[in-house]
Amino acid sequence: MQTRNPRLDDLAQLMMNSMGVARGARDEFETVMKGMLDRWLAGRDLVTREEFDAVRAMAEKARAENEALRTRVEALETRKRKKS
Repeated sequence: MQTRNPRLDDLAQLMMNSMGVARGARDEFETVMKGMLDRWLAGRDLVTREEFDAVRAMAEKARAENEALRTRVEALETRKRKKS
């Protein structure tokens, strides 16, 4: 036969309530910290990933064009030396 202990029931209910309060406090803390981080990042002069990728692509293209021009200049200089 199982008996009910009101003190244990009260303790179990108190524990359940405290877990809910702790979970709510954690959620509130995460929300506040995310807001603070968002505000801090907004105040910095950071670029977006899309902007970074666009500049990177431009740099890669410029590097390739520079290499092509270097090869062309070297070929012209070689041809000029052969004629001299």
